[in-house]
Amino acid sequence: MKQIVIAAITALSFLSCKKNATPVERLNENADTSTAMAKAIGSFINGPYGSTSGKATVFNTNGVYTLQLENMSVSNGPDLHVYLSKEQQPLNFIDLGKLKSTMGNQLYPVTGMPDLTQYKFALVHCQQYNHLFGSAVLQ
Repeated sequence: MKQIVIAAITALSFLSCKKNATPVERLNENADTSTAMAKAIGSFINGPYGSTSGKATVFNTNGVYTLQLENMSVSNGPDLHVYLSKEQQPLNFIDLGKLKSTMGNQLYPVTGMPDLTQYKFALVHCQQYNHLFGSAVLQ
């Protein structure tokens, strides 16, 4: 009986993170590349709980970092956040806020100047259920 309850809870948590809660309108936010310098770039790959494609670029503009998600396409979910992380499964990360949309180009300001040799992953992560939707290795 205990195994059935555990299986039901696991299935419910997996399905819960698939509910559509993130806006789907295509955004077109772009970094001003006349003043911004690309510091790290990576391409998204799928996580175990969703499909994700697009590119992540960390720009430095006058000492301020910004993460740009370009040509982004992400499976929808209830509590999707954008992280800069030291690991692919986030334990040590900077939460850049809720994912603005499942499609398009998006900008996220980064607090401080984290060491990009340590924070080498951009993630789309379902915070509520701790589910990784996609990741990009920043190089």
